[in-house]
Amino acid sequence: MVTVGLDLAKSVFQVHAIGSDGTVLIRRKLRRAEVTGFFTDLLSCLVGMEACASAHHWARELIALGHEVRLMPPVYVKPDVNRGKTDAADAETICEALTRPTMRFVAVKNIEHQAVLMLHKSRDLMVRQRTMLINALRGHLAEYGIVTGIGAGSVTAMLKTLLERQEELPAHARSALHGLAAQLRALTSEIDRLETQILAWHRADETSKRLATIPGIGPITASAISAAVPNASLFRAGRQFAAWLGLTSRANSSGGKERLGGITKQGDGYLRRLLVVSATAVMRMTRKYADRQPWMAQLLERKPAKIATVALANKTAHIAWAVMLRKEISEAAIA
Repeated sequence: MVTVGLDLAKSVFQVHAIGSDGTVLIRRKLRRAEVTGFFTDLLSCLVGMEACASAHHWARELIALGHEVRLMPPVYVKPDVNRGKTDAADAETICEALTRPTMRFVAVKNIEHQAVLMLHKSRDLMVRQRTMLINALRGHLAEYGIVTGIGAGSVTAMLKTLLERQEELPAHARSALHGLAAQLRALTSEIDRLETQILAWHRADETSKRLATIPGIGPITASAISAAVPNASLFRAGRQFAAWLGLTSRANSSGGKERLGGITKQGDGYLRRLLVVSATAVMRMTRKYADRQPWMAQLLERKPAKIATVALANKTAHIAWAVMLRKEISEAAIA
């Protein structure tokens, strides 16, 4: 079988192909419109690509043509680069990394899962934009002595105050603030619409519903994990899944001395953030009802709250992996 390394780009792609004996067979550039035709003319081969923008699209296209496609995390491919960065060197590196026995691969997502993740990423973007608008409104109002409460819960009161005291503001200030308020209302409406679609998909997806039985995990987190991890068997253990999310300690050991630092924060930052937020909610309940979460309560006695929260997020990731792999429902709370 021929092994092909494909370096993706917007317009110009680079191909590096070797035979079973390691001989270089093809080294050439392809325009975007030439990629499908090039692989149509090839017999079935093993194609490697970095898991980057448009990688899942091209993986589905090449799989439809009869090729075996494997996606690799760029951070695992980069160490194989010998020297200067060029497209040809990148394609050669991808081709070599593809055959490494210790290489880890990314599951190719289908169209539906990518669409659900697009809902999540769009919602996340709009939530951040809404936070920026809230902060801008609060800051501008404070310039005229109108101070409102902090937090998203005080937004309604802040908008009401703006309407009640708008006559105290100059005309230009009123125009600017009402424009920000209109954007804030529109964003809030759009976020609600996206969350409704996410909830509908969650209710129709069996894996997502099983994940939601884990304490602290709701429809948003469950649907995001289900869509982002279509095949849990790619991870050999729950710890490997937690490491993929960047929730494991960074090792810096040498000479037989083990040194562990903070978490690596590698992998999917969105999923990691959702799990930490979920763990924070569980931690709040633990402080009120310690008997319901004995493991968490004991951890809080020994460690600071933030460290305990991340540890719980790590444990939740282990449980989520087991639930996805075994296709079982979480029977009890974390203990």
